[in-house]
Amino acid sequence: MSYNFTHLADLAKEVEPPEDGILTRTLHNDGDVKAVIFGFGKDQELSEHTASMPAILHFIQGEATLTLGEETVQAQPGGWVHMAPGLKHSVQAKTPVIMLLLLLKQ
Repeated sequence: MSYNFTHLADLAKEVEPPEDGILTRTLHNDGDVKAVIFGFGKDQELSEHTASMPAILHFIQGEATLTLGEETVQAQPGGWVHMAPGLKHSVQAKTPVIMLLLLLKQ
């Protein structure tokens, strides 16, 4: 029997946060989920936007300030956020950050 899978032993090694800017890399993409790893340089920002599908943010390394709708929260390693479709959100890296984004396709 054959199984299809994606295995990554250490997400933190999949992207190196740049000195200046934001790097992204798609780790997996199928009919159910798209997984994208982000590397944010210190003080870099992903400005306010929305997603058309449910999304999960998982913070692997670093600290960031998140705006989720009208609320502001702090993210740190191990932090996890589920967002409904259409929620306005932004990410401001306070330190170099590695973040995993999961887009849940419906």
